[in-house]
Amino acid sequence: MCVTAVESRPAGGGTSHALQAMGAPSRSPGNPGPVNRPFGARVMAFVALTKPRIIELLLITTVPVMFLAEQGVPDLMLVLLTCVGGYLSAGGANALNMYIDRDIDALMERTSQRPLVTGMVSPRECLVFGVSLAVVSTLLFGLTVNWLSAWLSLGALLFYVVVYTMILKRRTSQNIVWGGIAGCLPVLIGWSSVTNSMSWAPVILFLVMFFWTPPHYWPLSMKVKDDYARVGVPMLPVLASNKVVARQIVLYSWVMVGVSLLLQPLGYTGWFYTIVAVLCGAFWLKEAHGLQSRAKAEITGAKLKEMRLFHWSITYVSLLFVAVAVDPFLRF
Repeated sequence: MCVTAVESRPAGGGTSHALQAMGAPSRSPGNPGPVNRPFGARVMAFVALTKPRIIELLLITTVPVMFLAEQGVPDLMLVLLTCVGGYLSAGGANALNMYIDRDIDALMERTSQRPLVTGMVSPRECLVFGVSLAVVSTLLFGLTVNWLSAWLSLGALLFYVVVYTMILKRRTSQNIVWGGIAGCLPVLIGWSSVTNSMSWAPVILFLVMFFWTPPHYWPLSMKVKDDYARVGVPMLPVLASNKVVARQIVLYSWVMVGVSLLLQPLGYTGWFYTIVAVLCGAFWLKEAHGLQSRAKAEITGAKLKEMRLFHWSITYVSLLFVAVAVDPFLRF
């Protein structure tokens, strides 16, 4: 189980600061000398390989769907096993992503403090770590949850690593659109872990996440497009003007909000979810159109305020899925 959402802070923050505080050196690509690797910093480096801040968002989209599937409180041990399995699967995918992208990570400002770039973890160690997490997570899902969830989790991992990272990312500006499918699968996994089946409710939430991913990612890509251009990754903001990118963001945003409102007429949610979806969606559209207006006015730099939508996108999906979890308790 994995997600294509991105960290809201540069790679030099968060875990990287903790690594440096524990004695981890900062090593540039041009300074490949010996690296002092204290045990504590090594442990933190392996944790950093899993991208824990991203997985927080993954769990926000997984657990609430389990409440919706159960129409109440699911078995708490099942929730724990699903979260652990999901973390290990997504962590394995993220580690393998860093293994494959270690060449461009060393050249990008945003990723310059990742463990493979600093030398705190070797490429071989990262590869073994990522594959091990993939195997363990699949077996954990299959043996303790169910095999449908196990195959969905493995499929998400393989899609993120092979289809997105290895095939799409460096070849097409639509990379994040189709690569984002991997980040949509946790909602299916949350549902299947409870029911061992599929339904239209998780499919609708899958589509919400599918249309959410591009307008979530593109604002950040607008801010760091020079980084992507430097390493030849054709993110849409690298190839298209801010006007074009903002227009695409608005288009995806309207579809996302529209899809989010389908749960109520199909009978899966009630008034509470609908109110939250309408209010949060309205604020999202306000921010998206505001970004488009600034882009049309050819505003650039800090005044473009593209990160406002990026940060709101994380709040939006958090509030929406909290509403998914709470709604069943307000329908009786």
